[in-house]
Amino acid sequence: MDLQLSPRGRDQGGVARGRDQGRVKGVWLGVFVAQNVMRLQKLGVTHILNVAEGNSFMHVNTSAEFYVGTGITYHGVRANDTEQFSLSAFFEEGADFIDKALAHNNGKVYVHCREGFSRSPTMVLAYLMLRRKMDARAAIATVRLKREIGPNDGFLRQLCQLNQQLAREGRLGPGGGAPVRNK
Repeated sequence: MDLQLSPRGRDQGGVARGRDQGRVKGVWLGVFVAQNVMRLQKLGVTHILNVAEGNSFMHVNTSAEFYVGTGITYHGVRANDTEQFSLSAFFEEGADFIDKALAHNNGKVYVHCREGFSRSPTMVLAYLMLRRKMDARAAIATVRLKREIGPNDGFLRQLCQLNQQLAREGRLGPGGGAPVRNK
């Protein structure tokens, strides 16, 4: 598995510093690069999951129309980064989109939000739990191997609830799944 993560922080141009890197195959978690179509194409990104779709200051104003003619498939979630927002209502939808993206030949999905710190990492954590059978701790450890993240308290509660549900249903791997380390 390759979890492609861009480091926390941006250069003066607003693009994540350094190369986007990590390992859970084909899943990229990042900041701001989503509005740089040429960079996305250079990275081989085939799909975008925007977990902050919208027009306000705390959202990223892209949509499917933004990517028309680029070969990039888009999906947006109009999520707010507040403790009261039910991001869990979109966990299955997000995981399905990531799965479909990875099913394409050389599919790479770029998951982002406004800062790449709370909403998009929460969606990637839910994906790891739902599709890779990791418990919440293993999923968080996997992502934190490469990137500083900080889902808000409400999102953490929702991930804990998902963890409890998956454990009750026997849908977590043996021992909850170990963190995936880079090769």
